[in-house]
Amino acid sequence: MKKDIHPDYHMIEVKMTDGTVYQTRSTWGAEGDSMTLDIDPTVHPAWTGGSARLMDAGGRVSKFKSKYAGLGF
Repeated sequence: MKKDIHPDYHMIEVKMTDGTVYQTRSTWGAEGDSMTLDIDPTVHPAWTGGSARLMDAGGRVSKFKSKYAGLGF
């Protein structure tokens, strides 16, 4: 491999939306930085099976629900 072309791979802290913190290796930021997530697998509907509330103020989600209300969506 060529030298000095790869980004630094170091330890960072990741803070989830529920307050849990874990350490992982990443090229993001600098050694010891904290990444705070706005959305993560504990709250995203794709991973929670839809049990998490969708945040939509009259947009696409509510338009979809009103259009297909009788189909069980």
